[in-house]
Amino acid sequence: MNHLYFGDCLDVLKELKTQYPQPFIDLIYIDPPFNSKRNYNVLFESMDMKDANAQKQAFADTWSNYNYVDTLNEIADIDKELYTILNTFHNLKSISDSAVAYLTTMAIRIWYMHKLLKDTGSFYLHCDSTMSHYLKLICDMIFGEKNHQNEISWKRTSAHSDAKKYSRVTDKILFYSKSNKYTWNEMKVGYDESYIKSHYRHKDENGRIFRTDNLTATGLSGGGYQYEWNGVSKIWRCPIEKMQQLHNENRIHYTKNNTAELKRFLDEMEGTIITDNWNDISPLNSQAKERLGYPTQKPEALLERIIKASSNEGDVVADFFCGCGTTIAAAQKLNRKWLGADISHLAIRLIKKRLVETYGKGIEHNLKLHGMPKDIASAKELAQNVEGGRIGFQDWAIEVMLNGVVNEKKVADGGYDGYLTFKGADGTKQFALIETKSGKLTVKNMREFARVIDNEKAAVGIFVCFKENVTSEMIKEAKNAGHIKIAGIEFPQDKIQIITAEDLFEGKQPQLPGAAANDTFKKAQRNESKSVSKGLFD
Repeated sequence: MNHLYFGDCLDVLKELKTQYPQPFIDLIYIDPPFNSKRNYNVLFESMDMKDANAQKQAFADTWSNYNYVDTLNEIADIDKELYTILNTFHNLKSISDSAVAYLTTMAIRIWYMHKLLKDTGSFYLHCDSTMSHYLKLICDMIFGEKNHQNEISWKRTSAHSDAKKYSRVTDKILFYSKSNKYTWNEMKVGYDESYIKSHYRHKDENGRIFRTDNLTATGLSGGGYQYEWNGVSKIWRCPIEKMQQLHNENRIHYTKNNTAELKRFLDEMEGTIITDNWNDISPLNSQAKERLGYPTQKPEALLERIIKASSNEGDVVADFFCGCGTTIAAAQKLNRKWLGADISHLAIRLIKKRLVETYGKGIEHNLKLHGMPKDIASAKELAQNVEGGRIGFQDWAIEVMLNGVVNEKKVADGGYDGYLTFKGADGTKQFALIETKSGKLTVKNMREFARVIDNEKAAVGIFVCFKENVTSEMIKEAKNAGHIKIAGIEFPQDKIQIITAEDLFEGKQPQLPGAAANDTFKKAQRNESKSVSKGLFD
């Protein structure tokens, strides 16, 4: 199984460390929210016909308001040296409380990640220049200075104007290993056009492009082989038998004075070794097929490079700030086992949808979701726990199970709790209102919802509740609303549909006419991958 966790990654890390005392992860990549005091949003299809792209806040980095003292004391109990450096920051007036809060938050999580990483494992931390120097110090303390392998610079954008400073166009990716036995697959990249034009200037009779290399051994340490070849007597690098073989294979180019040179064909070259300056992977543009509308989304090519270099097929790849799931998508594509965690249930929902749309619903059989209700009992517990947790019954039903959007305008009875958008048979954008109720119900609730549907001119109404609370009068009232009508055309589906929590667990979804596709999230590009049949921790 692959695993997807909803919740604070610190809780997930502690749970994994307790459950699996022995390190089991081969590669960890994280791209945590930077200390930039900005909001991170997921884009949704808006119900408002005038606004094609409304924004809904998924989560915000609120480091300036975060009380980190308890976390600092917890670090004191597990790592005295790490506590010492963080407490020093805490006592310095030159470093803001928000910066120390961020570093403390990251430090304890990285500490636990280190404990779960195999001795052969690697750790990549994606950050910007705001905190990269502080984070490197934290990672040096946890992984050991000698295990710092690279500070990679990734050009994430083109040049732009920054007031009174040089244009900032790069992110930093800190690369650490757990030990000196870490997995490493040397990566190469194709030559750029300027290099090819300057070096590969020849073409043979078959149209193959090549450059030439010296075959003489003059000045070569260790000497060479003295003989005459093609009328030219020199000290050659290879014996005459090898020279004859190269000639027979059309791998020798003869100069004007008949001197033999070795042909190095471009189509046989692996490329140049990748350096720590990555300017060949472009950021996602607005037209990219893999773009999902997540502002901090990274290109899959970036994660594919990291995963290929620092893991092998069947290895476990983890991302504890997985956002829209680029690490997971790349790991799945490259036949790795994976686990991801995110504190936003919207992110978890987006990842699951991304995987299904890319690989088909069959991928769900190899995916275990943690932190969400798994049965009716846990759904009822969620409905009763109004104050606790980071997700409520309403959010779970609308955004996780129905792929809808919660209505941010909180209203009393007589409003609606959420909506989803879809395309009608005529191609126009339509929307369905969603109402959720977890307690006892009467026919009055259905009548009020029917009025809201009419007032909002919605095509469909979806009423979510527990099966035990559905009454015959409610069913009759829903049926009285008739069938869905769009652009004067009547469809056989009911205008008001009752979907119980039990139905949701069985995979039931609203019956929508026409294209019937929920367009709340942009679709991921379809892809195929071989499945990894072993269990996650095999």
